[in-house]
Amino acid sequence: MANHVIETQWMGKMQFNALINGHTVVMDAPEKSGGEDTAPIPKPFVLAALSGCTGMDIVALLRKSGNPVDDLNMTVTGELSKQAPIQYISIHICYDFKGDENVKEAALNAVTDSQEKYCGVSSMLKKAIPVTWEVNYNGKLLFSNKPVVQETGA
Repeated sequence: MANHVIETQWMGKMQFNALINGHTVVMDAPEKSGGEDTAPIPKPFVLAALSGCTGMDIVALLRKSGNPVDDLNMTVTGELSKQAPIQYISIHICYDFKGDENVKEAALNAVTDSQEKYCGVSSMLKKAIPVTWEVNYNGKLLFSNKPVVQETGA
């Protein structure tokens, strides 16, 4: 069985440096929490790991199928709990593609395959919280599985 091992060193105040595959990732806290705000806080790295994992899946799948896109941007939103421990209670990924219209179905299929078959980060997170997504292609919504919240009037 393969393992990932990281080493993390306290650098003083609230700064920590994590060594990941020979790369240093710096984490810090805002000044109000005793840090110097020199780097991101740790929790959003979970969202970055998710976007990187699913993004790499999608690019690889599109390349393999001969369906390149011009651009792919992702916005990942993590909804935080109101009480301690502060944690993500849901995550939503917005995939924004730009490219030839003939590739839009391939892009949608790549996202679906990433979310349902390949992305290990998404798979882990889905065991604990809802992970939803939407796909936009050239500014038009192709897919969304985010529940619509109905507001009730008083």
